[in-house]
Amino acid sequence: MKFMMLLQSDESSPETAGPSEEALNAMGAYNEELMKAGVILAGEGLHPSSTGVRVHYDGDDRTVVDGPFTESKELLAGFWIIQVKDRDEAIEWARRIPLPSGQVEVRQIFDISEFDQDNEYVQKEKEWRETQGESRTA
Repeated sequence: MKFMMLLQSDESSPETAGPSEEALNAMGAYNEELMKAGVILAGEGLHPSSTGVRVHYDGDDRTVVDGPFTESKELLAGFWIIQVKDRDEAIEWARRIPLPSGQVEVRQIFDISEFDQDNEYVQKEKEWRETQGESRTA
């Protein structure tokens, strides 16, 4: 089962501008544990929201709003995608993230087998994954 662990932060966090040397080393050691266990598929940190945008959808209309998103209490600061046997193992990996404060959301990722297998785009996705590799996500 694939899970995404979403690292949440806020603009007031000192780590938002970039991790300290200590935090970078702690996170590097954690990532090394994930690699040794063979469970990590992807993981990245994100730049501050001041360099990002949000796209809002309302029917056919699209509105692009520049960051920072100071009104948000929780911002996405990074993520890991892991493949583990079940939700409990994903939670255990999340518990081991070396954060002094903050929050991580753990969410299961849909597997292509959970969608209507007769759907044209599901069939195209399966073909694409066979040629490009399974790590590609829908």
